[in-house]
Amino acid sequence: MQQDSTFRRIDEAGTTMVALEFEGQPVTARAGDNVAAALLAAGHLTLRTTPVSGAPRAPFCMMGACFDCLVEIDRRRGQPAGLHDPGRRGDEGVPDGGRTITSAGRCQ
Repeated sequence: MQQDSTFRRIDEAGTTMVALEFEGQPVTARAGDNVAAALLAAGHLTLRTTPVSGAPRAPFCMMGACFDCLVEIDRRRGQPAGLHDPGRRGDEGVPDGGRTITSAGRCQ
């Protein structure tokens, strides 16, 4: 669910923007951001739920070390959003429309 984000960009002038899709919705990201930062800036605050209680989880460390930001990227499950650049093209060849990101749901 998309919400109003408290994350604000400092300056986007002259910045290359890239397109990605999250949960079927288009998201515009800044080139060089990681996927977690792009999703937070777009108002997507919950990326997965815990396996036992179903509690919502959001990016915490922003570098993929804590595993709270696990998502599916280009059909690859369990990817830390804090480690991936939304503009990077994968081995499978990402369509020109950008990368496809889905929440990890209940991670196990």
